[in-house]
Amino acid sequence: MDLPSPVSSLAKTDCTAKPPGLWRVGTLVYTGLGLAILFCWLLWGDFAWSLKERAVVPVAQLMLKRFAASDFLVGLLVGSLPAALGMVLGPVISVKSDRHRGRWGRRIPFLLIPTPIAVLSMMGLALTPVLGAWLHEALGTYAPNRFVLNLAIFSFFWTTFEIATIIANTIFGGLINDVVPQEVIGRFFGMFRAVSLLAGILFNYCLMGHAEEHFVAIFLGIGLLYGVGFALMCCKVKEGSYPPPEVAAERGVHPLLEIQTYLRECFSNPYYVWVFVGMTFATLASGPFNSFCLFYVKSIGMDLDAYGKYIALTYVISLVLSYPMGMLADRFHPLRMGMLATGLYSVAMIAGWCFARSVGSFAVALVLHGVLSGMFFTCTASLGQRLFPRAKFAQFASANGIIGALAFLVMPPLVGALLDFTGHAYRYTFVIGGVLALVGLVSLTVVYYKFMRLGGPRGYVAPEPAVKPAAGSNRLDI
Repeated sequence: MDLPSPVSSLAKTDCTAKPPGLWRVGTLVYTGLGLAILFCWLLWGDFAWSLKERAVVPVAQLMLKRFAASDFLVGLLVGSLPAALGMVLGPVISVKSDRHRGRWGRRIPFLLIPTPIAVLSMMGLALTPVLGAWLHEALGTYAPNRFVLNLAIFSFFWTTFEIATIIANTIFGGLINDVVPQEVIGRFFGMFRAVSLLAGILFNYCLMGHAEEHFVAIFLGIGLLYGVGFALMCCKVKEGSYPPPEVAAERGVHPLLEIQTYLRECFSNPYYVWVFVGMTFATLASGPFNSFCLFYVKSIGMDLDAYGKYIALTYVISLVLSYPMGMLADRFHPLRMGMLATGLYSVAMIAGWCFARSVGSFAVALVLHGVLSGMFFTCTASLGQRLFPRAKFAQFASANGIIGALAFLVMPPLVGALLDFTGHAYRYTFVIGGVLALVGLVSLTVVYYKFMRLGGPRGYVAPEPAVKPAAGSNRLDI
């Protein structure tokens, strides 16, 4: 039984050709009003999601510094830990979701179940100092240093939070791929980006300056808003019907054969490997600066309130550009727009390394970083949907996530160790980001050459995954 919702009354299962004035994706057909209602629910869920994402990481970084954590440890917890968890959880969850069939759909259960876990974890993060003080007193003479105790409690709740976040984040793009028509997906992601930016403006303009002293209220309030808002979206968005999963005829297949199949389908074609590498390096480019930006701000003498206002300005500019960037991605293809944004970002970051040595020049570099990295993420938000096989989108997205996870597993603590070695010379984050963007641009250029040979924007057909071995095969060719 489908969940009743405003969308389900306007999205009908229909296998015939799309009538004029209607929008179709899979077995779902929308009227213009139905498509608008779908967008509203998805965007509301994205607002709750984005407010959580915008708030948790910077507030967590400030908390870690209060607990006397080193730059290396910050990079390990904020960068490497999520990457390691994503590398393990992403492929498993994505394949399970692709193959799941149920009355709630194949995506919604994987989005709804982790939501209360994330909320409870945020509450635990908010109460870390209280729990640390209570545990320190309870242990008495056996208690370790209070900062160590706080770090241990923080790390536990942070790990739980990241597990819930990674599961939902792995599947959210798959839900959009399944319910949003291909013809408007670039513009949808433009609006998606706009909503995310509105959440960022709200947090940075109103709350960032108070994050150090009011982190408990921020965590609790945003956690509750996320729990209610995201769960409501899950209950209102309707998925269509899907063909039976291929795995249905292969019950009892050896787990190693499943792994072999996954690796063969995702990594045997060099074209997809280049896509994974290009997207990873281009995405990774903004990571070094983002991971240590708040510490850079403090080292250069900019107060947090001014920083929040500059970030809000960045988001306002990106907000104005978001829908036009989505339209341009639909018009010229997200691959082309992503290459342009990556090239511009590389130039801006190398310039920042050369010139961002005062509060004023740092502010300019900060805004350029935010606008150009935001331009990249807006333009390429639909890139996976346009390049990966549609029936196995979540699986290929998770394979891309594995490559990204490997990179993010190494990069943040490596950059943190470098910054510790240089006496916290945070301007090196600019040049590292610029070089990574340059590598990403070269890789995406290779992808573009192969993409054009596969038909280009008008005739592209995603190469089919490698054929799996017969169901009864006992060969393990890993």
